[in-house]
Amino acid sequence: MTRNGRFAEVEELFGPRLRAAASADTLRIGWEGELARIGPVLAVGEPLSEPAKPGLVRVSIPVTCERGGLTVVLGVDDDGMVQGMRLAPPAGGAWEPPGYANPKRFAEHEVTIGDGPFAVPGTLTVPRGRGKFPGVVMLSGGGTFDRDETSGANKPFKDLAWGLASRGVAVARFDKVTHVHSEVGSEPGFTMADEYVPHAVAAVRLLQSQPTVDPERVFVLGHSMGGSAAPRVATAEPSVAGLVTLAADALPLSQAVVRVARYIAELTPGPEMQAVIDTITRQAALVESPDLSPATPAADLPFGWPASYWLDLRGYDRVGTAAALDKPLLILQGGRDYQVTVADDLVRWRAGLAGRPNVTIRVYDADDHLFFPGKGPSTPASYESPQHVDPVVIAGIARWLAAS
Repeated sequence: MTRNGRFAEVEELFGPRLRAAASADTLRIGWEGELARIGPVLAVGEPLSEPAKPGLVRVSIPVTCERGGLTVVLGVDDDGMVQGMRLAPPAGGAWEPPGYANPKRFAEHEVTIGDGPFAVPGTLTVPRGRGKFPGVVMLSGGGTFDRDETSGANKPFKDLAWGLASRGVAVARFDKVTHVHSEVGSEPGFTMADEYVPHAVAAVRLLQSQPTVDPERVFVLGHSMGGSAAPRVATAEPSVAGLVTLAADALPLSQAVVRVARYIAELTPGPEMQAVIDTITRQAALVESPDLSPATPAADLPFGWPASYWLDLRGYDRVGTAAALDKPLLILQGGRDYQVTVADDLVRWRAGLAGRPNVTIRVYDADDHLFFPGKGPSTPASYESPQHVDPVVIAGIARWLAAS
């Protein structure tokens, strides 16, 4: 039905909680934004159903488009109502280890991060051998990412984990709570702090408890929104030794979503994209308005996130929070990144941390938002081809951790 623009009919299938978070307009923005990136729909594949939890089935529908594809993922209850919906990357080919990873140098095992009903699965990647290794807890970007930040055939967090572990760094990574428990993201009162801090703190403590990890040298490494959340984690858990941020946003997200939409529209101009920009601009203006309150419907806000999430973001000064920490900071930025930019974001980090002797800032001119190296302007389509995190980035992080 979305293929034919029948978004209102799709909304009629939403359960009450999802309908409160996402309207037909929200669905249209996400769908048309994706098609502007990957072209019109060519084929819709057979749905794949699998149990998600009692009373809920996960249905994945592959969609092939002119310049790529996507997967529509639905959570359907016993009454046939849609309780969750997201657009995910297409199922890609098998991930191949990067050349800088040596699996003989480390071991991996599965763990549980946190406890109670919102515990999440994770992976510890620990170098083989004795000694007290430094460690990092990795926080993925905004969205419902798994522990690898999987995007098609690409797994940038697995690149990082295997690359760093090959160089003597222990790594903890985990599925985001919004990936495992999708319903939590639409709960009234849910915030960015709720999404990141409890599980990050639990992962820090778990990594500190490993016999071959130096408990005084466990760092937090965050990408994109995970990078901007990292100072919050270090504030909540003072034992964190320092922070590594990759493409951490500093421009208010309400402004960044408009900037990104306009950038994509320049790549694929047309009336559909202009309609998307108009809606996103209207939603972003509501985020910045004094009229925003906990009672503002999530369906009127960007991404269908609840008002509590946006109020929390609006009141969070990530640069100021980082500046108040007496901890070493490594700030990395891709020069070709259009989502988090040198001009709008890194400039704020530089200004807010000026004069701090234990702050290192590095710009990798060839890298995009995922720190994949390339040439020319970065585009959403450039994320689709199989590739790996820049080896220079891996080596630079490892050296900085060893010296900190």
